[in-house]
Amino acid sequence: MKIGGIDEAGRGPVIGPLVIAGVSIKESKIKELATFVKDSKMLSAKKREEIFPLILSLCDKVEVEIIPPKEVDRWIKLYKGGLNKLELKFFAKIADRLEADIIYVDPCDVNPSRFAERIKQRIIRKITIISELDADKKYPSVSAASIIAKVTRDKEIKKLKELYGDIGSGYPSDPKTIAFLRDFYRKHGYFPDIVRKSYKTIMRIVNEVNRRSLL
Repeated sequence: MKIGGIDEAGRGPVIGPLVIAGVSIKESKIKELATFVKDSKMLSAKKREEIFPLILSLCDKVEVEIIPPKEVDRWIKLYKGGLNKLELKFFAKIADRLEADIIYVDPCDVNPSRFAERIKQRIIRKITIISELDADKKYPSVSAASIIAKVTRDKEIKKLKELYGDIGSGYPSDPKTIAFLRDFYRKHGYFPDIVRKSYKTIMRIVNEVNRRSLL
């Protein structure tokens, strides 16, 4: 039997991609996987990078989807609850490709069982989907998927920093990120494609800069 896990990284940031990752692994290897994976939020970026190749070597399959800011914006503008619908689409897409018998997922829905049912409706293969809040803390396969997603996103952010300078972490709570966004908009009058323009943070910055320009 093969066990799968799916999780995301980068739901909240205003800069950079949303990354969704999934892994599948033989049930007999789960105990070994559990010896070095844990909730990715508890690990430093350096530790996640060290664990990354160990996960790749132990798992039978690893699937990753990197969703650019433009696509995130498109779904948010088109649909109510667009970000949740976008994640659901890619969770299902990855679930179909993992070739696992049971897949654990960390849901983006407040109703975990509803999220599981919606995945099942979108996949071709007959798979048992177990959806639980904080699944990344409970199931090694989800912890592994979370680490894959976070390391992949970190690499993408590193590439962006090489192009744009210090953009911070990309999260609205990061003063460096806000400073970058404010300065860029002030200089150019628009935001680059690396930015999720549908986020409220962006509207606040636009209003702030425009208001100051009138003073």
